[in-house]
Amino acid sequence: MFARCFQRCPQLTISMQFTPTDFRAWKQKSITLLGMSGVGKTYLSQQLRQDGWFHYSGDYRIGTRYLDEDILDLIKAQAMQIPFLRDLLRKDWIAIRNNIKITDLGPVLTYIGKLGDPEQGGVELAEFKRRQARYRAAEIAAMRDVPDFIQKARHIYDYPHFINDAGGSLCELDDPAMLQQLARHTLLLYIRVTDQEEEELLIQRAQQAPKPLYYRPDFLDDHLQHYLQQNQLTYAAEISPDAFARWVFPHLFRARLPRYAAMAQHGYTVTAAEVAAIRDAADFLQLIEVAIARQEAADADHRA
Repeated sequence: MFARCFQRCPQLTISMQFTPTDFRAWKQKSITLLGMSGVGKTYLSQQLRQDGWFHYSGDYRIGTRYLDEDILDLIKAQAMQIPFLRDLLRKDWIAIRNNIKITDLGPVLTYIGKLGDPEQGGVELAEFKRRQARYRAAEIAAMRDVPDFIQKARHIYDYPHFINDAGGSLCELDDPAMLQQLARHTLLLYIRVTDQEEEELLIQRAQQAPKPLYYRPDFLDDHLQHYLQQNQLTYAAEISPDAFARWVFPHLFRARLPRYAAMAQHGYTVTAAEVAAIRDAADFLQLIEVAIARQEAADADHRA
């Protein structure tokens, strides 16, 4: 069966492809959820965990493994500016730790920060770009850990199935080797928004409850210059951090749509509305079979 589950693709050497029957017979399923922040990946993953799936959160791995020291260094640097805390830290009388949760990425969000005026809580441009580069490297490393965690889930924790809850920035990373590895070890499932109303809702959610964001350098440079010109500003340090974050996110959201569509060619696609209707693992598996059948029909039409 597994020989039929791999197919050559233009950008990827190997990716998992199934028939509905093959997928149903796949005893130990490993799936990567792709899609925008707020589209329902974490909510779905938590539902599946209740039904015996191992939930691997890329953002949680980033915060607890690859950016943990960076986050703590930032917190300690701030604490050292307060004489009372500085004295306690230097005498090792207190300790600071990162308390990130899968459903609360506050420490990572605080580390990434917002571009803009430091007097308004913003991060100056050079430091912001440095943190962005660190975040990109951390996200790539977290995704490269997926095959190891598939094995840990099975052999240490005794979970038969694995769900990779990938971050919303995955399409921005431009790392073909990382994507190829995910496609070799997991079925890629893209959760797509289908209309303007859904797009506006996700943008609103993201602005009200922001998650850590990665901006490709060329995207950030282009949109920063546009924002400065539009607001008659000269330097990034003059920007209101909150105002820029609210302004840039809709542009970022729409710039990601074609990038995710390209990634989805190496897997299968479902809609956000279909995911919202899932109530348990059985619903999820049935939806994937529907997505596989749809893709088979589309491929047949294309060949015809």
